Amino acid sequence: MNIYEQISSNKRKTFVIMLGFIIFISSLGYIFGEVWLGQGAGISIMVFALIFSSFAAFFSYFFSDKAVLALAHAKKVNREASPMVYGILENLCIGAGIKKVPDLYLLDDTAINAFATGRDPDHAVVAVTTGAIDRLTKRELEAVLAHELSHIRNYDIRLMTIVVVLVGSVSIMANIMLRSRISGGDKKSVGGWIVLIGFLLALLSPIIAQLIKLAVSRSREYLADASGALLTRDPQGLASALEKIAADTEPLEVANEATAHLYISNPFKKGNKVMFANLFSTHPSVEERIRRLRSM
Repeated sequence: MNIYEQISSNKRKTFVIMLGFIIFISSLGYIFGEVWLGQGAGISIMVFALIFSSFAAFFSYFFSDKAVLALAHAKKVNREASPMVYGILENLCIGAGIKKVPDLYLLDDTAINAFATGRDPDHAVVAVTTGAIDRLTKRELEAVLAHELSHIRNYDIRLMTIVVVLVGSVSIMANIMLRSRISGGDKKSVGGWIVLIGFLLALLSPIIAQLIKLAVSRSREYLADASGALLTRDPQGLASALEKIAADTEPLEVANEATAHLYISNPFKKGNKVMFANLFSTHPSVEERIRRLRSM
C-alpha cells in the first residue's frame, strides 16, 4: 500500500470507527435503559446515548489532541527554547512535504519516548520527553522525529488520537452498566435475554476497546518505522534509537492506558518478553522492529 492509499484508508477507517462508536453506544444505551429502568425506558436512554456519543465523536475529532496533551502533562516550547529540535523538525518537514512544522511539546520525564497527535498535518503536534533529547544522539533523535512525522503524513494521528476519546467513552458506559443495579420492572418483564446481553456487552466493552487500539496501532508502527527510515535514508539511526529505548527500563510516569498506543514504544516497559502479554500490547515487539530496520 502506497502513502496515498494509506491516507485514504485512514480517513475511511476514522469515519467507520466514529460511526460504529455512535451505533454501539446508542445500542448499549437502549439495553442499559431496559435493564436498569425497566421495559420501555430503553428508547429514552438510547436518545441520550445518541446525543452523548455524537458529542463525544465531535469532541474527539476537534479536541482529542488537547485532551491527550493534557493527560500527558505536555508543555509547549518555542523555537528559542529548543532550537536544535525545531531545526531537525523543519528539515524533516521539507523532506516529507509537510507545509506546517508541527508544534513542539516537551514531557518532563527522563524516560526515552515520543508521540505525535492532531487531526491532520495542519493541526499536528509532536511531543518528546526530555530524556529522549538528553540521551539520544542527534542522528537517533532525527530518526525518532521522522517516525512521528510519518504518523502525521499518513494521517495515523487522526485515527489513533480519536480512539483515545472514543475508547474512554466506551469504558465509561461499561462501568456505569456494571456498577448499576437493576431497578424498575422485574427480570421477567425486562426479559432475561436483555439482561444477559447488557451485562455481556458491559463486560466485553473494555476488551473491544483494547482490540480497537491494537487494530490501529501495531501495523502503523511498522509502516511509520519504514517511512521514517526512508525519510532520513538512515534505517540504522532508528534501529539504534529503538535499541536505547528497549534498554531503558524506566517507565514513563505520565503515561496511561488510554494514550499508551500513541507513543513510539510501550511507555510502561512491561510485556516485551512475555508472549501472552504481547498479545494485548499496543506495540509490536521492539526486537522485531529493530530486525526489520537492520535488514533494510
